[in-house]
Amino acid sequence: MQTLSCSLKVELRHPALFLFAAFLAAIPLHDARGQQSAEWRTDFRRHTVPLSEIVSGGPPKDGIPALSRPRLESVASADRWLATREPVMVVEHDGVARGYPLQILIWHEIVNDNLGNLPIAVTFCPLCNTALVFDRRHKGRVLEFGTTGRLRHSDLVMYDKLTESWWQQATGEAIVGVMAGDTLTLIESQTMAWADFKRAYPAAQVLSRKTGYDRPYGTNPYKGYDAPGGSPFAAFFKSKTDSRLPAMERVVAVRLEREAVAYPFSRLRSVRAINDVIARRPIAVFWAPGTASALDRTDVASGRDVGATGVFDRRLANRTLTFEPAEGGGFRDRETGTRWDLLGNGLAGPLRGRRLLRIPYGDFFWFAWAVFRPDTRIGR
Repeated sequence: MQTLSCSLKVELRHPALFLFAAFLAAIPLHDARGQQSAEWRTDFRRHTVPLSEIVSGGPPKDGIPALSRPRLESVASADRWLATREPVMVVEHDGVARGYPLQILIWHEIVNDNLGNLPIAVTFCPLCNTALVFDRRHKGRVLEFGTTGRLRHSDLVMYDKLTESWWQQATGEAIVGVMAGDTLTLIESQTMAWADFKRAYPAAQVLSRKTGYDRPYGTNPYKGYDAPGGSPFAAFFKSKTDSRLPAMERVVAVRLEREAVAYPFSRLRSVRAINDVIARRPIAVFWAPGTASALDRTDVASGRDVGATGVFDRRLANRTLTFEPAEGGGFRDRETGTRWDLLGNGLAGPLRGRRLLRIPYGDFFWFAWAVFRPDTRIGR
């Protein structure tokens, strides 16, 4: 059995850490032992953040194994093991869509994949609830990412296998090594319920459970971690939390140019649609019920309903649209009365068949977004 870091031993009073300890112990020794004495090729002389902010998360380098050249399966096949409300990340490019279930990502955190001609890194940091997708192309090269075993402000620190520079998952920024100061391009993605995914993308491919690793997919090693009123693990998050919102409040985080805005799920649950302007760009934020939290109960499929979101440009057909919830579900615009779904598809009305332009964003825990973007405005 692997030995927990001293900080984790102290923190075991936190209920979720009993399960997190079991998660670390469940990592087979042959996955990690070969890396324990490996030397980093990272140029530690180059860094954009204090190295003291980067702490051990417990597992060693690649102890949480990223997936590369992942196996895929059909929606019909995945439907045998995915439940209706389970959260699935969806990435779409040039008319091709692919689903990445959080029940797998929670155990691997990074998937290096190719969606058509687009090399992508699909990432999920359970401690920050950040499910983000990045373009792996950078300065004329295609990067492959792995896990460092380190965290900064509770967030996953990745590394690229070309230069072994370290990258902050929450921001896509290289923080240590020869790439320090560079930034990856964020790709549009959404996290939604399996039922919604398979309805929208019946011909899509889905990340398979056949990963080559023995993991209890479908279980959550962080039971109760995202409980309302809770807090991040003090062992990994040593900064002061921003008191404007509860630390574990989920927020839709959008950054356009230099302006950052966070939209609380608690507000979205009430109004369902928010119309705003960020960096002179009219945007809409949608929220719909029906998606389970991956970080609530031991069984991912049984997590409480936290809903799903989407962010879109409100400009279409030479006009700026204003959105509101539609009777019976979905959304409608006041200007044309067209009905829209969570994916920004026009379903009925004058703009039927049109699609809103998606805007890259992320669903974060408030504490995680605020520590990286303290200048954030809270959208209402």
